[in-house]
Amino acid sequence: MAFKNLIIFSLCLSLILTNFTPATSQEVENEHEFTYEEDSETGPAHWGEIQKDWEICNKGELQSPIDLSNRRVEVVSHLGQLKRSYRPSHAIMINRGHDIMLKWEDGAGSIWVNETEYTLKQLHWHWPSEHTINGRRFTMELHMVHESADNKVAVVGILYKIGQADNFLHKMANYIRKITDIVDGREDVGIVDPREIRRGSRTYYRYMDLSPPLLALKVWFGQSWGRLGQFQGSR
Repeated sequence: MAFKNLIIFSLCLSLILTNFTPATSQEVENEHEFTYEEDSETGPAHWGEIQKDWEICNKGELQSPIDLSNRRVEVVSHLGQLKRSYRPSHAIMINRGHDIMLKWEDGAGSIWVNETEYTLKQLHWHWPSEHTINGRRFTMELHMVHESADNKVAVVGILYKIGQADNFLHKMANYIRKITDIVDGREDVGIVDPREIRRGSRTYYRYMDLSPPLLALKVWFGQSWGRLGQFQGSR
């Protein structure tokens, strides 16, 4: 993997994921059992075969990741803005093998959806992007993972492409380089403020989704089009 100079042509996603069985924090952080590689035995086509509890993944029409196509979009103006109240908190960087995760030990503030509070637990990067827009795949995708008190999950995501400098990504680059080649490697990052992550405009997508280990998922995609940052690193 190579994190080149990246500009965030941001799709800011808010994925409100509601499950039939509770998703623990460990489940949210551990994705080793499944992948997003189309040709893999653990890829999206086989998610429903990996565990019995995931059989529902074979029954959905829209299974993450998906292509966000203009022909499937219906404009809905009454959903309102995504309410956010983030705060600085201590975090560590972890190489999970398939991605790099930044974990806040005590949470880092919250978002609210339909009067439900979701606490920010961690973020991680995927490269290339998992989701596409009208068939276009981006250089990298950021997921900010939140949890509610009853173990529901909300994910805010941002898509990146090559471009100008972004302060938050620049700060994270040195920590990522230190553990890039060390699976399960960890780095103490100190206090990290998620408010430094720029997400762009207030428009968003919403769609139904199925992906493990969260079973029946409602997904709320927020979209913003903006030039947000440069990120350098290597692997």
